[in-house]
Amino acid sequence: MKFSPLRQEVPMSPVTKPSERGSARLKFLVVVAIIASVAYAGYLYIPVAYQAYLFKDLMQHDVDVAATQGYPASWVKDQLTKAAPEYGVPPDAVIAPTQRENRVEVTVQFVRPIEFSGYTYQYDFDHTAKSSSFLAFK
Repeated sequence: MKFSPLRQEVPMSPVTKPSERGSARLKFLVVVAIIASVAYAGYLYIPVAYQAYLFKDLMQHDVDVAATQGYPASWVKDQLTKAAPEYGVPPDAVIAPTQRENRVEVTVQFVRPIEFSGYTYQYDFDHTAKSSSFLAFK
């Protein structure tokens, strides 16, 4: 068999450099560790954020009901205090209802710790719900 001068066959060498050994395995383990860390953080954080979202929705619902039914602002505080444990709201949460210009407002503030391994994140909840102006009686 004749080889052309422009084309040369290079034999495949099974010899690899020592610095390249295991690099794919190491990269795979690093990527898996990063993905696992993000998944674990999401596993701890997402339920807390979801409960806070649902509590914001409850706050809005309660102020709208209070405005349309003519309930006092203290009624909103009572309703939110009763529902707080269901939404993971700590007992030391500050619930401050007010009534301004035929509208009901409520502000809720609390901090909920989320414990990661080696780090504690403080989830800060501070939300004000205002009843819609078109729902209020004049």
